Amino acid sequence: MDRTPAVSVERNHESKSNRVLVAVCTLNESENIVELITAIRHALPLADVLVVDDQSPDGTGQLVNQLSRQDEKITLSVRKNQKGLGGAIRSAMQHAVDHGYEFFINLDGDFSHDPKQLPSLLRLATATDDFDVVIGSRYAAGGAIVGWPTHRKWMSRLINRFAITALGLPVSDCSGSMRCYRVNALERVGLQNLRVNGYAVLEEILLKLVQQGSRLAEVPITFTDRQRGKSKLTVGEAMRSCSQMIRMSLQRG
Repeated sequence: MDRTPAVSVERNHESKSNRVLVAVCTLNESENIVELITAIRHALPLADVLVVDDQSPDGTGQLVNQLSRQDEKITLSVRKNQKGLGGAIRSAMQHAVDHGYEFFINLDGDFSHDPKQLPSLLRLATATDDFDVVIGSRYAAGGAIVGWPTHRKWMSRLINRFAITALGLPVSDCSGSMRCYRVNALERVGLQNLRVNGYAVLEEILLKLVQQGSRLAEVPITFTDRQRGKSKLTVGEAMRSCSQMIRMSLQRG
């Protein structure tokens, strides 16, 4: 399968002409969110930051609200009576479409993605019109995973390889959420056509984009296991994601 290699380019990737929205979807990330937003604002000072929170009982939303009062580039969106990563990401993407952003960047709220790596994604996305998605890849040459036990690394690779093969995705990492999307590509797909409400939404988005003719690129990143807070990815959720990917592959075929 032809894969787009990581590309190194130089360009003023955060010019005022490139309106950028960085989104973080949260549920009980009070231990991470303030430091994470601060790091995002430092990495991409001109970008706006959107936090989509599923009414976290630990006060995550209140902390973001306090930050937003001090910084007009930070926005909080609270989803009432709704849960699920898929719906939260769709909500954030729709915000980017509705408010006329050019690029939409997503990353996890647990600091597994280092905001210092965000400029490399945006740099490639803005250097050329060739790519509609730039993926921060753990499995591209130069990528790495830190803090996972060996069995978890192998399980992740196996599930990732299954998804890539079953869905025909031309990437090395289809399950990581650190990505930079061209917003007009998301608009062409039609976010209302995304159905998955869990982690498999990450594969569904790529599948819809590829079916629309989008080209994907990857840059290597280092993924670090969370140090604070509790993971939301349970065994049950992993099984549901695999089931949803099988369903998508059957519908594709």
